[in-house]
Order: sequence, then C-alpha cells, then structure tokens
Amino acid sequence: MDRSIKEVRGIGEVRARQLKALGIETVSDMLYFFPRRFEDRTRLTSIFEACDGDTVSVSAVATGAPQVSRPRKNFSITRQSFADESGVIDAVWFNNPYIKNMIRTGERYNLYGKIQAKYRKKEILTPAVSRGNDGLEIVPVYHLGSSLTQNALRQTVKECLEIARGHIPETIPEFTRKKYNIAEIEFSMQNIHFPEDKKAFEIARKRFVFEEFLELGLGLGLMRSEKKTDKTDAFKVFDDEGFLHRLNYKPTGAQERVMREIKNDLAKNTPMQRLVQGDVGCGKTVVAAYALYQAVKNGFQSVMMAPTEILASQHFETLSALFPDIYIIFLSGSLKASEKREALEKIKSGEGKIIVGTHALIQEGVEYNNLKLVITDEQHRFGVRQRSALSLKGGKPHTLVMSATPIPRTLSLILYGDLDISIIDELPPGRQKTDTFAIGSDKRDRAYGFVRKNLEQGMQAYVICPMVEDSEASELHSVQKHRGEIAKKYFSGFNVEFIHGKMKPSEKDEIMRRFVSGEIHVLVSTTIIEVGVNVPSANIMVIENAERFGLSQLHQLRGRVGRGTGKAYCILISDNRSDVTKERLKTMSETTDGFKISEKDLKLRGPGDFFGTRQHGLPELKIANIFEDMPVLKDAIEASKEILAKDGELTVFPSLKKRIQSLYKEEISF
Repeated sequence: MDRSIKEVRGIGEVRARQLKALGIETVSDMLYFFPRRFEDRTRLTSIFEACDGDTVSVSAVATGAPQVSRPRKNFSITRQSFADESGVIDAVWFNNPYIKNMIRTGERYNLYGKIQAKYRKKEILTPAVSRGNDGLEIVPVYHLGSSLTQNALRQTVKECLEIARGHIPETIPEFTRKKYNIAEIEFSMQNIHFPEDKKAFEIARKRFVFEEFLELGLGLGLMRSEKKTDKTDAFKVFDDEGFLHRLNYKPTGAQERVMREIKNDLAKNTPMQRLVQGDVGCGKTVVAAYALYQAVKNGFQSVMMAPTEILASQHFETLSALFPDIYIIFLSGSLKASEKREALEKIKSGEGKIIVGTHALIQEGVEYNNLKLVITDEQHRFGVRQRSALSLKGGKPHTLVMSATPIPRTLSLILYGDLDISIIDELPPGRQKTDTFAIGSDKRDRAYGFVRKNLEQGMQAYVICPMVEDSEASELHSVQKHRGEIAKKYFSGFNVEFIHGKMKPSEKDEIMRRFVSGEIHVLVSTTIIEVGVNVPSANIMVIENAERFGLSQLHQLRGRVGRGTGKAYCILISDNRSDVTKERLKTMSETTDGFKISEKDLKLRGPGDFFGTRQHGLPELKIANIFEDMPVLKDAIEASKEILAKDGELTVFPSLKKRIQSLYKEEISF
C-alpha cells in the first residue's frame, strides 16, 4: 500500500506528475481516490428507444465503412453507422481518426454515449466502444486533472488493486464491523471502484462512509483526551459585579448562562476548551469581553484573534470603550514598523494586558508575557493548526472559540468534538427580525426606490455584489461598476462608496470609518462585510446575484442589518431559476433562524463542502455526506468511543493507529 505510484505498471514520469497533482503518490492514495459517480453500462437500450439527451448503452452491428472528414485544420470528425433490430444510428467521434482502425464492418459492438437526435436522425456522441461483455459493466468516473483520461485512471486503479490484493490493511476492528454490520476491506475496496452490482456498491460505500466518520471521531476523541491531561493556571478572582457595572444593559439569560459555563472552566487547572455558538447579533462579544476582563483581574495576559482587520479593529474599539482603564494593544500586518516594534515590546513586557489582532498574533517574533486566555472569533475562518499555534504561544492557555455560523447541535458535537459547546440561543432585547424579500431584476427599480425612501429617513444601506471588477465574460454585478450605476440612477444627492478585499487595509479602514460615522449613505461591497461589522443605522441590504452565495453566507450578510432599533430589510435579487436557488431564496424569506438555515444549507451542499474540513486540520470527507449519512455518522461516533474505551492509545489496533497517525500528523502525538 505504501509503494510509490511510479512503481506501478504503465506509470511514467509524466503520468506520475499528473497523479501527484491529484494528491496520488502511493498505491494507497490511488485506492482511496474514490470515483465521483458511476456509469451503468449494463442496461442495454435499443436504438429505437434511445431519446435525445439520454446517455445509454447500445449493442449494434457496424454497417458500411467509417467516414473521416476534416472541416478545418487540426480538427477531424469520424462517423460510423451501426444498426440493431430496431433502427440505425451514427456514432460520431471528434479528433479521434484512429478509432476507425478498431471497427470492422459486420461485427457487433457495445457503444456507450450521449444521444443527439435531429432531423429524424440519431447520433451517439464520442461513445466508448467495446466488444463482447467487456463494456457491459458499471464503470467508475473519477475527478480528473488536466491531460488524464478516465481509461488511464481506471487502468491504474486496476493495477493498484492487483498489487494490493491480500495486503490492504483492515483498519476497522472486527468487533466493530460485526456490531455495525460493516463489510471487510478487500471486498469493499474492489466494489467501491468496480462494483459487481448496485447492491455490492452500496455495501462498499457504507463501509467507507463509516470508516471516514470513525477516523473523524477517533481523531477528535484523541485530541480531546490529550488536552484533558494538560495543566494550566486556574483563575482565582472573579469580579462579576465589576464587569456588569461597565455594561449599559443587562445581559440576556443565555449570555449569563454561557458566562457561568466559562467561569466554571476558568476556575479549573485544566485548560478551558469551549466553543460559543450563536446566531448573528446574539451578543457573543460581550461573553468574550467577560472572559478577557477576568483574565486581567487575575493578572494574566489574554488575546483575541479575528480573521479580518476590519473585525479585529472593531473588537479593539469595542473593548477599548468598555475597558478604558485597561491597556489594550492592537496588532495587525498593516501597522507601521515603528508601531509594530512598540506593540511587540509592550506585549513582551506584559504592559499590554489584552491584545487584539489578526493572524499577526501568531507570527514569529510575537512573545507574550503571561498569556493564559486565547479567544478566536469566527472560528470557521481558522483551522485547528492556527488555533494550536496561538495556544502554543502561551504554553497551555484557556481557549475560547466563537462562531456565528450556527451548526445543528449533533454536527457541532462531531465537528468540534475536541471542545465543550455553549449556545447563545437568545437575541438581546430590541433586536428585530429582518424582513427578507426575493425578487427578479424586473423589480430592481422599485427595490432601489424603497432604499432611497429609507435613506431620506436618515438610515443607511449596504449593496452586496459578487465581483470586485467588471468582466466582459460575466453578467455578474461588480462592486466598482455597480456603484457608479446606482449612484447616478437612484441615489443622486447621497454619498455612495465601495469597498472590497483588494483595497489596502488603510483604505478599507477609512471607508468603514466614514460609513460608521454616517458620512457614507450607501456602501457597495463584496462579502468583506459578511462578518462582525456593526453599524446600527444601516437597516437595509440589497444583495445582487443572490444565487452566487450559499445560504449560510446570505444569512451572515443579512446579519449586518437590523442591529439598531429601526425596522430592517434584506432584498435578494436574482433571475436564476434553478431548483437550488429557488430553495435557498425561499428559505431566506421564510426564516431568520440560523440553525434552521444551516441545516438546509447542509442539505443543499455536497459532501465535505459544508465545513471545509481541510481548513480545520481534519481529514477531508471524500465519500461521506454529513447530512444524508447521518445514521452512519452516529454509529461511527459511538464506535469511536467504544474503541477508545478499550484502548485509548490504539496499541492493540496497529493498522488503525497507523491510519490515524497519517491523517492527524500535526494534531495528535501518540
């Protein structure tokens, strides 16, 4: 299984490079490179029954000689007529003149391809050709890189299966396979690539779905148990009254509950590992501020890391206003050299008590004095490794991670299995539901007229576009062009500006400062304002080309409005009529519940896509679908707990241990 792919028959230097681009360097890599779909060529269709647009298998006899034409330079078309008992069809190949050498008149062939019917004549386009029973099989279709062909990849898989036969390590313990009715590895590996029939494929797929989820459960379980053995400083002083006195309002019941959970964690000498989840606008920042304040009261340093400079600077301003008597330092990549040098000195000396910033907080050269609390905001933007890098700066500090991307609780327990979970499920008083409308572009004038009326009443607006610059090849709205158009057509007399991620940090900060101050009335933006920006007088948002955004992203964007006391609105403009788009926009119009939205988003997206598991440092889901395979997921997580209960070091399961080590190289040390 560890043999280099270069040692496989038929693999030269060029093919090896092509496979490496797909992440395939060993026999094992190739075998775990699962097909993305299958072509069932076993079901034969007569020529008469084959309809335009269908992809079918036809068994027919070659009639007449093949014809090759060359309508232009470097382009050829090869035609060959075939007939069965029901009719005649032309097979058509493009730029494949050598196919004529494979076909003999009067002999029967199996053709598999897409039917095109026009002018009462049927064609089968670029069909795969085989004889006898060779082509009547269920054929895997793989994700390909450039220059690779399906046939070449299938042949490589067959060679690897032959090499590995009898040597594929069984990673799932026998007692687990028996309890959960999981097929053994040799049968599964053969039938996930070249299934005997549909039933065999389903059995094989279940095995690998279970295996992926089991590896996820084991990895997270081991990471969690490692952290439980760590020791840190317990917080001994808690000045709750002092903190609450600084707020100009009473926290919600949910905020108070989460603060109690954090307090209990901080009072222990095992590091806190807690995730705070909550919908947009639920008040997670107040909870984070509570933890930061307690760190200061105990004489410790604390840091708060955000994914963007805009969000980090907003946290800095919020905390500075809340704690005017505490030395808070801001650290980001855009600081001048002299400013950065001064900040680093104050951090190292311990003069800076709370440090707020971006990824700059984990760069080389940043030395902390007595770091005992680490908070990361918008956790889905950071990986396990980044989280770990920040924690290592402080030895074994308490860790609090926050996410405004609500995830159904069952999945939270799995994805963040190394963390305790708190949920803020209550919005502060005064937060209003944002009314959401999905419209076509034919109602754009009316929508922007409505925005203008709100501006005349002293409100502000966001307009979101999917692109930064205009492109001739795209009909999508761009920030730069759209700003000019709407300023002239709809908003004369108002200040309309744009912001996007390609601008310099100083330019973005200046635009946001002017928008927050009310100097800018309409801000045209990309999704850069998706997270955290708080402008209470911005009560209306228009999202152009709404079909270009995922449900959770639309929900995050919508969360930027309705943060004041005025009624808030979100208008989604799209002419896309696909079922997925209609479902997304319908969901957005009907609910503002982030947990319901994330569940629907999960259902609409493909496997592995929802969480972007790679950025979390977790193994990528290659075959499992978290939503559709939920019953298998629950079984696999239960099985992972049973295995770790038997052997927390996986010593008696060497093949499984080796697999986990290879998947979690940087996260787990045995």
